[in-house]
Amino acid sequence: MQDLLRALLKMEFDDVGVEEWTPSYAGNTALPALLLSGEHITVVAKKTRPGLTTKELAERIAADAAFHAAHRQPGILFCFVYDPEGRVGSPKQLETELADAGNGYTVEILVAPR
Repeated sequence: MQDLLRALLKMEFDDVGVEEWTPSYAGNTALPALLLSGEHITVVAKKTRPGLTTKELAERIAADAAFHAAHRQPGILFCFVYDPEGRVGSPKQLETELADAGNGYTVEILVAPR
């Protein structure tokens, strides 16, 4: 999914970089963030799966937001949550509760498909 998202972003943006960090929840797996430097946008992708609760997903998104707010210049963190099985019970609620605009950093979330 990450590779597909990167390829799609490259069709629209000239500079799509990759930043890899290992949050405390990730264990041995580091998921890269895609950086749209000219627009000051960081894109992260998540995929729902069995055993990953909506609460855990929200915590992971919050950890990403905290990291990027602390380590990047002001901009936007866009989090795409791919939920093909409809595991997120209330996508709009998740998007609203986690959306944040503070310290010059905006967090936007999209859960799809619906």
